[in-house]
Amino acid sequence: MIAFSLFASAQTSKRGRKYKAPPPTSRIEVSVLRDVDGKPIENAAVIFHLVGEKGNMELKSNYEGKAVIDVLPINSSVRLQVIAKGFQTYGEDFSIEKDQMAIEARMLRPGEQYSIYKAHSDADKDHKDKDAGQAKDKPNAPDKQPDAPANPPQPK
Repeated sequence: MIAFSLFASAQTSKRGRKYKAPPPTSRIEVSVLRDVDGKPIENAAVIFHLVGEKGNMELKSNYEGKAVIDVLPINSSVRLQVIAKGFQTYGEDFSIEKDQMAIEARMLRPGEQYSIYKAHSDADKDHKDKDAGQAKDKPNAPDKQPDAPANPPQPK
Protein backbone atom coordinates (compact mmCIF):
# COMPACT_ATOMS: atom_id res chain seq x y z
CA MET A 1 0.00 0.00 0.00
CA ILE A 2 2.79 2.40 0.88
CA ALA A 3 4.62 1.51 -2.33
CA PHE A 4 1.46 2.11 -4.36
CA SER A 5 0.92 5.56 -2.80
CA LEU A 6 4.54 6.57 -3.55
CA PHE A 7 4.15 5.38 -7.14
CA ALA A 8 0.85 7.28 -7.55
CA SER A 9 2.29 10.51 -6.11
CA ALA A 10 5.27 10.27 -8.48
CA GLN A 11 2.88 10.01 -11.43
CA THR A 12 0.87 13.10 -10.47
CA SER A 13 3.78 15.47 -9.81
CA LYS A 14 4.70 17.55 -12.85
CA ARG A 15 8.40 17.81 -13.36
CA GLY A 16 10.41 18.94 -16.32
CA ARG A 17 9.29 20.96 -19.30
CA LYS A 18 5.93 20.85 -20.92
CA TYR A 19 6.19 19.62 -24.52
CA LYS A 20 5.14 22.18 -27.10
CA ALA A 21 4.74 20.95 -30.68
CA PRO A 22 6.63 22.97 -33.31
CA PRO A 23 4.53 25.11 -35.67
CA PRO A 24 3.56 23.66 -39.05
CA THR A 25 6.18 24.31 -41.70
CA SER A 26 6.18 24.94 -45.42
CA ARG A 27 8.27 23.34 -48.16
CA ILE A 28 9.74 26.05 -50.37
CA GLU A 29 11.53 25.30 -53.65
CA VAL A 30 13.56 28.14 -55.18
CA SER A 31 14.62 27.92 -58.84
CA VAL A 32 17.55 30.16 -59.75
CA LEU A 33 17.55 30.91 -63.50
CA ARG A 34 19.29 33.24 -65.93
CA ASP A 35 16.86 35.91 -67.08
CA VAL A 36 18.10 35.88 -70.68
CA ASP A 37 17.72 32.21 -71.58
CA GLY A 38 16.12 30.54 -68.54
CA LYS A 39 19.07 28.19 -67.92
CA PRO A 40 19.71 27.14 -64.30
CA ILE A 41 22.49 28.71 -62.26
CA GLU A 42 24.47 26.24 -60.17
CA ASN A 43 26.05 27.03 -56.79
CA ALA A 44 24.14 30.28 -56.17
CA ALA A 45 23.72 31.31 -52.52
CA VAL A 46 20.02 31.23 -51.58
CA ILE A 47 19.53 33.03 -48.25
CA PHE A 48 16.33 33.12 -46.19
CA HIS A 49 15.87 35.84 -43.54
CA LEU A 50 12.80 35.47 -41.32
CA VAL A 51 11.40 38.98 -40.91
CA GLY A 52 11.56 40.07 -37.27
CA GLU A 53 13.94 37.27 -36.24
CA LYS A 54 17.70 37.19 -35.88
CA GLY A 55 19.86 35.07 -38.12
CA ASN A 56 19.37 33.51 -41.52
CA MET A 57 19.45 30.18 -43.34
CA GLU A 58 21.63 29.74 -46.40
CA LEU A 59 21.54 27.03 -49.06
CA LYS A 60 23.37 26.52 -52.35
CA SER A 61 21.53 25.77 -55.57
CA ASN A 62 22.21 22.39 -57.17
CA TYR A 63 23.09 21.66 -60.82
CA GLU A 64 19.41 22.19 -61.76
CA GLY A 65 19.45 25.62 -60.09
CA LYS A 66 17.14 24.46 -57.28
CA ALA A 67 17.32 24.93 -53.52
CA VAL A 68 14.73 23.37 -51.19
CA ILE A 69 14.00 24.28 -47.57
CA ASP A 70 11.28 22.82 -45.36
CA VAL A 71 11.73 24.40 -41.92
CA LEU A 72 10.10 27.82 -42.39
CA PRO A 73 6.88 28.22 -40.38
CA ILE A 74 3.56 28.85 -42.14
CA ASN A 75 2.06 32.36 -41.63
CA SER A 76 5.46 34.02 -41.42
CA SER A 77 7.26 36.50 -43.66
CA VAL A 78 10.60 35.73 -45.23
CA ARG A 79 13.07 37.84 -47.17
CA LEU A 80 14.70 35.84 -49.96
CA GLN A 81 18.12 36.90 -51.22
CA VAL A 82 19.98 35.15 -54.05
CA ILE A 83 23.64 35.85 -54.80
CA ALA A 84 25.39 34.37 -57.85
CA LYS A 85 28.75 35.22 -59.32
CA GLY A 86 28.42 37.43 -62.40
CA PHE A 87 24.79 38.43 -61.69
CA GLN A 88 22.95 41.16 -59.83
CA THR A 89 21.79 40.26 -56.33
CA TYR A 90 18.11 39.24 -56.24
CA GLY A 91 15.94 40.10 -53.26
CA GLU A 92 12.23 39.93 -52.53
CA ASP A 93 9.89 39.53 -49.54
CA PHE A 94 7.38 36.67 -49.41
CA SER A 95 4.54 35.74 -47.10
CA ILE A 96 4.41 32.01 -46.41
CA GLU A 97 0.75 30.99 -46.43
CA LYS A 98 0.74 27.50 -48.00
CA ASP A 99 2.38 24.23 -47.09
CA GLN A 100 4.21 24.17 -50.47
CA MET A 101 5.55 27.08 -52.50
CA ALA A 102 7.65 27.40 -55.65
CA ILE A 103 9.64 30.59 -56.21
CA GLU A 104 11.51 31.48 -59.40
CA ALA A 105 14.43 33.91 -59.12
CA ARG A 106 15.39 35.35 -62.53
CA MET A 107 18.95 36.66 -62.33
CA LEU A 108 20.04 39.68 -64.38
CA ARG A 109 23.51 40.56 -65.60
CA PRO A 110 25.06 43.64 -63.99
CA GLY A 111 23.83 46.96 -65.36
CA GLU A 112 25.57 50.25 -65.90
CA GLN A 113 27.56 51.53 -62.96
CA TYR A 114 25.66 54.08 -60.90
CA SER A 115 27.08 57.58 -61.06
CA ILE A 116 26.17 60.61 -59.00
CA TYR A 117 27.13 62.82 -61.95
CA LYS A 118 24.27 61.58 -64.14
CA ALA A 119 20.57 62.33 -63.82
CA HIS A 120 18.63 59.25 -62.73
CA SER A 121 15.01 60.35 -62.59
CA ASP A 122 12.38 58.38 -64.47
CA ALA A 123 11.33 61.52 -66.36
CA ASP A 124 14.84 61.92 -67.78
CA LYS A 125 14.94 58.27 -68.79
CA ASP A 126 11.56 58.53 -70.57
CA HIS A 127 12.68 61.76 -72.26
CA LYS A 128 15.86 60.13 -73.60
CA ASP A 129 13.88 57.12 -74.84
CA LYS A 130 11.40 59.40 -76.65
CA ASP A 131 14.22 61.38 -78.28
CA ALA A 132 15.84 58.17 -79.49
CA GLY A 133 12.49 56.96 -80.84
CA GLN A 134 11.82 60.25 -82.67
CA ALA A 135 15.25 60.18 -84.27
CA LYS A 136 14.51 56.70 -85.61
CA ASP A 137 11.06 57.72 -86.88
CA LYS A 138 12.24 60.79 -88.87
CA PRO A 139 13.26 60.27 -92.48
CA ASN A 140 16.92 60.64 -93.23
CA ALA A 141 17.59 64.33 -93.80
CA PRO A 142 20.78 65.54 -95.45
CA ASP A 143 23.36 66.60 -92.93
CA LYS A 144 23.37 70.34 -92.43
CA GLN A 145 26.51 72.31 -91.91
CA PRO A 146 26.49 74.44 -88.78
CA ASP A 147 25.70 78.08 -89.39
CA ALA A 148 28.71 80.29 -90.09
CA PRO A 149 29.62 82.78 -87.38
CA ALA A 150 27.96 86.20 -87.74
CA ASN A 151 31.28 88.10 -87.98
CA PRO A 152 33.92 86.05 -89.77
CA PRO A 153 37.50 87.02 -88.96
CA GLN A 154 39.00 89.50 -91.43
CA PRO A 155 42.50 88.94 -92.85
CA LYS A 156 45.04 91.70 -92.08
